[in-house]
Amino acid sequence: MTTATPELSIVIPVYNEELNLPTLFARLYPSLDALQRSYEIIFTNDGSADRSFELLKAQHAARPDVTRVIDFNANYGQHMAIMAAFERVRGQIIVTLDADLQNPPEEIGKLLEKMDAGFDYVGGYRLDRQDSLFRTYASRLINLVREKTTSIRMTDQGCMLRAYSRPIIDAIVRSGAINTFIPALAYSFAGRPGEVGVKHEERHAGVSNYSFYQLIRLNFDLITGFSIAPLQYFTMFAMLSSVGSLVLVAVLFVRRFVFDNLDRDTFGVFTLFGLLFLLLSVAMIGIGLIGEYVGRTYQVVRARSRYHVREVLEK
Repeated sequence: MTTATPELSIVIPVYNEELNLPTLFARLYPSLDALQRSYEIIFTNDGSADRSFELLKAQHAARPDVTRVIDFNANYGQHMAIMAAFERVRGQIIVTLDADLQNPPEEIGKLLEKMDAGFDYVGGYRLDRQDSLFRTYASRLINLVREKTTSIRMTDQGCMLRAYSRPIIDAIVRSGAINTFIPALAYSFAGRPGEVGVKHEERHAGVSNYSFYQLIRLNFDLITGFSIAPLQYFTMFAMLSSVGSLVLVAVLFVRRFVFDNLDRDTFGVFTLFGLLFLLLSVAMIGIGLIGEYVGRTYQVVRARSRYHVREVLEK
């Protein structure tokens, strides 16, 4: 059952998930039907190279009343796939969900209960994670770095099972963000964010589409997109280096002209190094300050084409 303005919109990015989609369909639709809420499901095919789009087309034909499909011409990444769906959602509560079934669709009801309690943004955090030890501890380390460098406070930034109110989605779309981390961006717009523990399962089939390099890039976008702390740390380091070089020059000067116990050849070499470090430190301070201004400008002005939609299937 659906209406022109459904109460609930489910957003699912899809990239090479042909092995998972049949099971996802079999579990997702009954779970949503059981909620007794009007809903729509928007799948974004993020340039899949397998049969994912064919399966999505077949599912749209089977359930055109509640199924919509966005097809990208290439792979633009998970968050751009979600953003494309955000621009087209009709519901008042929007839930994001991965297609690999690690976050069970049966857990959506937990997020909705929290939203009904008055929260405008509810993030899930994974209970009893089924990831490898390396991935689990790497995630914890990245969470720690993010907490120290930004004002974003999330227990589990890697969990994509999240619920958003419509005003927050509208704010995200209006922001026009290009390289961004959507859960963190939503957090910055939320007035009353909340969290709830959700089950976590092993990936149903296939392997993760996120390589270690992609995870690093994602978290680099998170840190640089919501804070200029890295630039500030760089500037502080440059200032400390400048002070250190001044101390070195002062020590060399005192030893040479006051105590006269420094070999002239050695004095010349170390003086050269001291002056070189001083000049480099001054240059680093300048680069850091310029970087601060560039960073602030970058946060405001980011307006390139984010993706290209090849086809949209909807009723």
